[in-house]
Amino acid sequence: MTNFTFHISHFISDQRLPIKHRNKIFVLFTLLLTAYCSLFTAQAQRRDHLTEMEVELVRDAQQIDERMKVFVKAIDRRFLVLNKDASQAKQIEKDIDTWGELPTGTRQQLLIDIEKLLDEAISKIDDVAGRDMNSDFFPNAVYILADGANKFLPQLKSQMDKASDEKEKGAIIGAVDYCNQIIEASAKVKRETPKEIKKRREKESKNQSKPN
Repeated sequence: MTNFTFHISHFISDQRLPIKHRNKIFVLFTLLLTAYCSLFTAQAQRRDHLTEMEVELVRDAQQIDERMKVFVKAIDRRFLVLNKDASQAKQIEKDIDTWGELPTGTRQQLLIDIEKLLDEAISKIDDVAGRDMNSDFFPNAVYILADGANKFLPQLKSQMDKASDEKEKGAIIGAVDYCNQIIEASAKVKRETPKEIKKRREKESKNQSKPN
């Protein structure tokens, strides 16, 4: 952009050009510069609530309960950053190959990430409920997310005490609302026992090992 600016400025200042042409070029240059700056700002502000490696993990999790585990851990990772929790350093190091580095961002960005992650997780659950609520994986998925929501609520309330602006507070309020929705919905779903989960996993493993 610097070289482009230099060449255009030099061209505009060329005294051999008629004034009216120089004015037109100046207006055009101003419009192009404004458009460039707007595009740069928009790209800088664009942020995905999942890291690239987290996106891959969500994509790779074929069953809804495994996918919920990814969303819950992704939220846990943002709380680790927000709380500056060094007690999980060894686990974080172990996770690097699979999960990558911890997410970065401002407090506001991380809180908005959490709100969006909860929203997306609910959407995934709703999709399965709309297509096949009798799915073997549905009850466990609901309770993985509900257990996460119960764990997140006190942390969100703690973050509210530290919130410094309305956007942070708005993201926390939204996340708390999503957690409450998840917990309320889970009360309508029968929780699988560990024995039932094990039996289902064994059945799934056998089905996958069968030749096509």
